[in-house]
Amino acid sequence: MTAFRPDRARIAHEVGATVRLALPLIAAQLAAIGSNVIDAVLSGHYSTHVLGAVAVGANVWSLAIVTGIGLMMAVPPSVAQLDGAGRRHEVGALFRQALWLALLTGVVLWFAVRHASPLFAWIGVTPDLRVDVDAFLHAISWGAPALTCYFALRGLSEGLSLTRPSMFFSMAGLVLLVPLGYVFMFGRLGLPPQGARGCGMATALALWLELAGFATYVLRHPNYRGLGLVDHFEWPDWRRIAELLHVGGPMAVSLLAEAGLFVAVALGISRLGDTVMASHQVAINVASLFFMVPLGLAMAITVRVGNAVGRGDAVGVRYAGFCGIGLSLVTQLVSAAVMFGLPHRIAGLYTHQREVIDLAAQLLLLAGVFQFSDGIQVASNGALRGLKDTRVPMAITLFSYWGVGMPVGWWLAFHQGLGARGMWMGLIAGLSASAVLLFTRFWRSARRGRWVGAPQPDHPHMTAPVQAGTLPLDP
Repeated sequence: MTAFRPDRARIAHEVGATVRLALPLIAAQLAAIGSNVIDAVLSGHYSTHVLGAVAVGANVWSLAIVTGIGLMMAVPPSVAQLDGAGRRHEVGALFRQALWLALLTGVVLWFAVRHASPLFAWIGVTPDLRVDVDAFLHAISWGAPALTCYFALRGLSEGLSLTRPSMFFSMAGLVLLVPLGYVFMFGRLGLPPQGARGCGMATALALWLELAGFATYVLRHPNYRGLGLVDHFEWPDWRRIAELLHVGGPMAVSLLAEAGLFVAVALGISRLGDTVMASHQVAINVASLFFMVPLGLAMAITVRVGNAVGRGDAVGVRYAGFCGIGLSLVTQLVSAAVMFGLPHRIAGLYTHQREVIDLAAQLLLLAGVFQFSDGIQVASNGALRGLKDTRVPMAITLFSYWGVGMPVGWWLAFHQGLGARGMWMGLIAGLSASAVLLFTRFWRSARRGRWVGAPQPDHPHMTAPVQAGTLPLDP
């Protein structure tokens, strides 16, 4: 076994391929954030009461979104490995089972969102606000099956390294949401004004239209021919669905652990008063916006690593993973520079209140610190997803966020008197622990060249087949 020697030409090729895949995915993620902005702007123009109801309901809906995304994240690496192995004829059968999983997940989420009322009482939502929150969630719940099936289509397309459709249809949904929200919320075209319920109806309808457009595109575009996506009808194959859940279930838990951490931080900070909460909201909004860049890169890394696994190319796995992580660090360097250099100006875009601006600026400086660990952890997790390695990363994220981040943040905030800054220092600690452990996990996996379940290459011109679970190291 020879030492691994980085090749500049191959690094340049890998970086270029990753960027081409990632740019549409970043745009798609920014469009997803944009839908929240549109809902907030329309609700705010309707009334402060409706804005509050939509804000509370959106937090519950976001947990449903994260669950759906996590489970459907099993699709891109599965398709990418088959594509890399030259076994595209097997993609159709996989996709049909992924659709069954998507439909089942959508129905479960529909039921859960419609029965979230006990959660509002537990967190102390006022009864008058609760009525409109329920109305919003009952309306938007009808979009849950469309959401999960849409992510199944996205996973298929992205696994085939076709990422532009995700961008186009996400942007189209964002454009549709503006007139739909205006019509349903304010009552136009002969419809009565429906406030929070109208906001949920508009979002649900936009999701179904996105799904219809994406499905039509996939069925008609030549890039998807030969996959046998709708060759025949299949009933659920519970063994194959269980295989997808084996990969996607831990991803959903990991995403819920991270989302739950940020929700818990927000609830904890809400005890410190309106000014502190407003400052936190400004800073977390900015951090979330910048996070879409490494998140899009991580999705591209998953595909590149999955393709290399399918080819039986262990060295390619290293290039795909480490080049992607390096790219993520570069983007985070830019994000951190902006947050370090312009914290007061950024905060001033959201509010004119001096107290809010000053505290938000302090929090943005802390956000600048965790940009690097956030970039490493999300990119490393993306690389591990390409290996279909999800269970240990799930344990790592649970430990890092809830065993390190939350206890440290709570102790600094409420026992050391640091307030919101203490909670954000806890975020730094949790994300840093996650970054170190996930990067180490991928580094060891890539160095050893061993992982389970890699499909064998199917064509003689590709890498020679290897024993299942073992890929060759360096030539």
